[in-house]
Amino acid sequence: MSTYLLKNAKIVNEGKIFISDVLIKNEIIEKIDQNITDDNASIIDLDGKYLLPGCIDDQVHFREPGLTHKGNIFSESRAAVAGGITSFMEMPNTVPNALTQQLLEDKYIIGSKDSLANYSFYMGASNDNLEEVLKTNKRNVCGVKVFMGSSTGNMLVDNEKTLSGIFGKCDMLIATHCEDEGTIKHNLEAARAQYGDDIPVELHPIIRNHEACYLSSSLAVNLATVNNSRLHVLHISTAKETELFSNILPLKEKKITAEACVHHLWFSDKDYAEKGNFIKWNPAVKTEQDREAIWKAVLDDRIDVIATDHAPHTLGEKSAKYAQAPSGGPLVQHALIALYNKTLEGKISLENLVRKMCHAPADLFRVEKRGYIREGYFADLVVLDPNTQTFINKGQLLYKCGWSPFEDTIFEGKIESTFVNGNMVYHGGKLLDINPGKRLHFDYD
Repeated sequence: MSTYLLKNAKIVNEGKIFISDVLIKNEIIEKIDQNITDDNASIIDLDGKYLLPGCIDDQVHFREPGLTHKGNIFSESRAAVAGGITSFMEMPNTVPNALTQQLLEDKYIIGSKDSLANYSFYMGASNDNLEEVLKTNKRNVCGVKVFMGSSTGNMLVDNEKTLSGIFGKCDMLIATHCEDEGTIKHNLEAARAQYGDDIPVELHPIIRNHEACYLSSSLAVNLATVNNSRLHVLHISTAKETELFSNILPLKEKKITAEACVHHLWFSDKDYAEKGNFIKWNPAVKTEQDREAIWKAVLDDRIDVIATDHAPHTLGEKSAKYAQAPSGGPLVQHALIALYNKTLEGKISLENLVRKMCHAPADLFRVEKRGYIREGYFADLVVLDPNTQTFINKGQLLYKCGWSPFEDTIFEGKIESTFVNGNMVYHGGKLLDINPGKRLHFDYD
């Protein structure tokens, strides 16, 4: 294992920014102090560049198995570490859907071979696999994913008895995609009646509207409240939904939590005219007022974490007409640097951004020894150079799909280096030939 001594780092951690040295040895942060010396270490002088904990992304779709023409664990984890994301939690709507313990374990085997980042994979729920769901080990699986809205394959859970069984019997975190399927179908039929096969993409937030989101999210919150379940509602997209969540307890004690995603914090319905299907996500990007309400909920801790919902599709797929174009887009490579630019605008402090993308996911999921810069923790670290720009162009994209909704954007700052378990995996725009990712474990002792 490599030993690194990072000198003169501007550490951003636990609400503070301070200059210190960091010694990395045997995968671990061994020491944080001034004027550290180690004759056996490779010395890197950061000269006041920011040193952040590696980001933990609690919602990605890396498309393997079965959809690898869009992306795979190797390609998308490369993009993730290049963007400062050192751990990810991946969704079960691959092909086949991860609806049995064996199919779930198959994904972990791929991760152990191919992932540059640390990894966990959600167990999937359907209307008829409750027995399999209840076999899931919460010590080494991040959670159970419930699609309370349309999804790939057999993953729409709309049976009331099944939902009651999941929320009543599952003793681990339940993560939900919340959109009411009946409302969406009604709105889509109305759009087709008016426009036929030429539905404008600008109608996406009308078809998948505020009502669809709130009906489903409020149902999930009610089920969790009645059953005292551990619920995490993903990708909040409306102002009204933010009213469902509280900020009265420390995060580690909250039973009902929520996530905001980069695209809902960045784009609004005004961007469909320029971006079209390339900002078509489910739930839909909605109004500027919704975006501002989501930011407000992030800042006052009703929304607990920021993630990506990275979901790549090919250029050909996204170039189809609205009704045929799939929802989702690639974000892991530039999520951190994009939101760093929001700190420069004064939208959020850098300390708070680190809390939302690093500390809070670790606390919320009880991730063991990650998400913080602490002695004895795994050395998952990101060096951010504030004095260099990042220009997004196709030539530097690492996604297998080969596009980004941020193309042609110039961001202030640049991800210079990323360490995963003490190994430098990315530096100076280049990925290093090493796959150090480990399976995440969760502290439920």
